[in-house]
Amino acid sequence: MEKVKTELRLEDLPGPKSREELEAEKAPFGEYCKGIFDVGNEFVKPAALKGVRWLSCTMYIFTPHAVANLAELGAEVIKIEMPRMGDPMRHTSPFNEAYVFPLHDSRPRTGMGLGCANANVNKYTISLDYHLDEMKEAFYRLVKISDGLTECYRPGTFDRWKQSYRYLQEINPRFIYVWGGGFGYGPKVFGGSYDILGQSHAGLASITGFHEDFGGHTTKATNWCIDWYSGTQITVAVLAALHWRRKTGLGTMIEFSQVQAATRCCGYGVPLYGRFGIVRQRWGNWDTQLCVHGIIICGKSDYPDAKNPQLADEARYVMISAFQDEDFKELCRVIKRNDLFEKYKTHKDRVEAEPQVEIYDELEKWAADKSRSEVVKILEEAGLLAMPILNDEEVYKSDHYHERGTVRWLDDPLYGDLVTHSTYSTGLMSKTPRRKLWEMRPVGADNTKIYHELLGYPMSTVNEWYEKGYV
Repeated sequence: MEKVKTELRLEDLPGPKSREELEAEKAPFGEYCKGIFDVGNEFVKPAALKGVRWLSCTMYIFTPHAVANLAELGAEVIKIEMPRMGDPMRHTSPFNEAYVFPLHDSRPRTGMGLGCANANVNKYTISLDYHLDEMKEAFYRLVKISDGLTECYRPGTFDRWKQSYRYLQEINPRFIYVWGGGFGYGPKVFGGSYDILGQSHAGLASITGFHEDFGGHTTKATNWCIDWYSGTQITVAVLAALHWRRKTGLGTMIEFSQVQAATRCCGYGVPLYGRFGIVRQRWGNWDTQLCVHGIIICGKSDYPDAKNPQLADEARYVMISAFQDEDFKELCRVIKRNDLFEKYKTHKDRVEAEPQVEIYDELEKWAADKSRSEVVKILEEAGLLAMPILNDEEVYKSDHYHERGTVRWLDDPLYGDLVTHSTYSTGLMSKTPRRKLWEMRPVGADNTKIYHELLGYPMSTVNEWYEKGYV
């Protein structure tokens, strides 16, 4: 059979397709990136997940964050909450500060704090007591017109309410179902989990913090890092499931254990034990595999007269990296301890525990009469890598983050001006960037939009549901 010759077209060849593209390729990398990412104008570009509709029966941080990622990428997400009370995370307010945002129009004296900020971006919110038989029809109708659902209830709860994957796939075979919980199925299936429990039970907390020989203790990472990490991992699984469904037409179930996710953050800890029977120890601010590659404390603050103790007392830490032999030699010259280099000329010599104790101690003695900025300046002038440990205020004021749009003001349609970093702190995309429409909406804010306008229920029915406390 004679092969059909395909026509060779110049526009199919690699390389620039226009003079503008040619000029763009010639531009310095930084200018090129500014042009294609066009930070601040994300809304004029298409959204990658436009057309995807997702239901979110989630609470607290890690499952809401998993769905917020989809919403930031353009999916239409409907968050379903219990009438009037909503997501318990709405009632979490750091440091007992006043609740700053409205919770629900029927409860004007209550409000929402900042604890749930960034975890429910761009979601429409409705209220629905979906375990009631009277409201099953509304729930199932949403399932029929949606692509997937994420929930985080105790194992078997949605199954008991006849709204788990095995029931919903009968209604919608293309449906993708996510259950995110503490331990997942297995001997500890009914074990609940919070971020701190995940860090503890996965072995992560045991390798975080200073060694007890230096007065340290096992330490939990300050923020809910496993919540945010787990949410991102769920999103990756959802994107893979959407791709699988595009090829096969079939939905799937995703089961995600928060505790299991934290084990992945332990790095080489388990392989180390398996190969040598060694239990990994915690070494605080040092990287035990590289020396010098860690954080030291300086004697003087960059803000000695500041009223804020975080500035006056804590702005004293510097990250230093000089593990290459030549860099370590230069570092020893700068701190006037050439004898250290003569003693530990190779990285193999100084990466052992005792040399690290001696080297970091000498570095902190050298920095004892200096501020953080002085140490960074001296080391940078010597061609060495050193960076100050920034606090939130310094991150907010950083020109670098502002130029990239990582930290920016949001004119939220309900809450007004907010400083925000979510969405824009997860990497830039030139063709289909993430975008943030709003922070979070009050409980039931979109009941009329979803029940009446989308599902077609008459307003008399919606009002009846309000009166009976169903929504």
